[in-house]
Parts: sequence; structure tokens; C-alpha cells
Amino acid sequence: MKLSVIIPVYNEERTLRQLFDKVLKVNVEKEIIIVDDYSTDRSREIIGEYAKLESVKVVFHERNYGKGKAIRSGIEHVTGDIVIIQDADLEYEPEDYPKLMKPIIDGKTNVVYGSRELGTTHQHSYFSFYIGGKFLSWLTNFLYNSNITDEPTCYKVFRADLLKKIQLRCVRFEFCPEVTAKVLKRGEKIVELPIHYYPRTKNEGKKIKWKDGIEAIWTLFKYKFVD
Repeated sequence: MKLSVIIPVYNEERTLRQLFDKVLKVNVEKEIIIVDDYSTDRSREIIGEYAKLESVKVVFHERNYGKGKAIRSGIEHVTGDIVIIQDADLEYEPEDYPKLMKPIIDGKTNVVYGSRELGTTHQHSYFSFYIGGKFLSWLTNFLYNSNITDEPTCYKVFRADLLKKIQLRCVRFEFCPEVTAKVLKRGEKIVELPIHYYPRTKNEGKKIKWKDGIEAIWTLFKYKFVD
């Protein structure tokens, strides 16, 4: 099955080449959809170096929106059977793709999350992020009668036909709680697998803020009651 890798990018010049090279080396049939959310550093220049590759599609936003809007733009260009979200930093390891795809290929589920909590290192960039992630996972399980350990993980993997049916409204970091809520409301089972995780600090470019956590909580509550 063909994998579509959606990579939202905003000012990631320090990690882009290494990340793109890692993704390209993964031994699966794939297309790479890079969505630049109006970067102001050298990200667009670096993306241009890879845009010539047959397996790469590039979308440039004309203004900065946010990660959610970049993912939505990427979904419009998906032609693969399976979709994975890949942040443009180096916190997550593309070598995990084949493992994360397998439950979908085997027909066991339509949705797989790569859980940082099931790994052996349990690394986190900040204690506050760890607590926030634990709370969001608990709240998700409470509201939607699920049993997941890492709701805000970047590595969310979907059958493409399922993801395309979900009407997303996200603009910023609320993609994660919105898609999780809507997947669970459809009765889909989320299978979690352990992944590698290498957290980075704010000085290294981590962008998520405490306000995004508040928005995630609101999003989980909101989509419990509205479509």
C-alpha cells in the first residue's frame, strides 16, 4: 500500500534536510507532501531542492495559518492508501513508518497512533508538556470511552479514504484533538504502538505553547457535542 507523508513546515531550516533524507530512505512506496506555512527563514529554499524529486509534492501557503491548516492543505493532495503526519523537526523517527502501517495493511484497524508512552525511554522536553499530554489522553478516554495513552502524539496514521471523509476545521495545533474526537465518534478503534521520540526544547524551535493546551481541551469538549 502506498504511504502519503504529510509534512507541515514553518521555519525549520535547521532540521529540514536531515528530516527529508530520513523520510526518503524509508523502504516503503510513498509520496511526500510538503506544505510550507509561509516560512520566513531558508525553509522554502531548502524545500525547493527536494521539489524536483518525482515522489515529492510541494504546497506553499501565501500567509502563515498554522499546523492544522497545513495538514488540511496536504490532505487535498493525497493519492496514497495510508496517510501519516510527520512534523518537520527531528523529534520523531521515520524508521517507525513500516511498523505503524502494518496494522492498517493487515486490516486490523483504520487508525494507528504512535505512542511515546509505550516506548522504553519516556522522554519529554518539559514536565509541563508531559502532564499536559497525560491529561489530554485521560480527558479523551473519559469523553469518548477510549483507552489511548498518547492523544497529542504527532504520529497519527490513517487509511486515506477514512481521513478524507472527516470534515476538519482545524487551523493551528487543534488538529490532534479534533481528528481524535471525530475518529472516535465514528466508532473507529485506535491502535497504539511504541515509537522513538527525541524531544527538543523551545530554544531548538519547539513552537507549541500553554494556550494550545487550553485550545485542545476546548476542542475535545466541543466535538463531543457537535460535528
